[in-house]
Amino acid sequence: MSENRYETAVARYFEAWNATGSAEELAKAVGAAWSEDGGYTDPLADVTGHEGIAALIAGAHQQFPGFEFRLDGPVDGHHDVARFRWELVAVADGSAPVAGSDVITLAADGRIRTVVGFLDRVPSGA
Repeated sequence: MSENRYETAVARYFEAWNATGSAEELAKAVGAAWSEDGGYTDPLADVTGHEGIAALIAGAHQQFPGFEFRLDGPVDGHHDVARFRWELVAVADGSAPVAGSDVITLAADGRIRTVVGFLDRVPSGA
């Protein structure tokens, strides 16, 4: 992991979003990325706590099987806030029908306290 705390937090964030193994593996990844009272909000979701975040991630994998979330550019941060862009990429062909940008706030232990997400590109009908 990077020595930069923002990049480290974002790397853990993507590890959670890309956890496709067992429910236990997903729960572990979410726990490593988010604080106990952590939350996630975007135009389609507003959840709090590890269980809610894990359910949201599992739902994304059901909707987009064979896809993974990837960082799209640098992580920019100051104080306890960072922002970054991401894409949801098809592993098979590299297409990226969904993209967005997120702003995270970090807790004192370096885990994510809040995520505010913006959807910049979505497939029609989504």
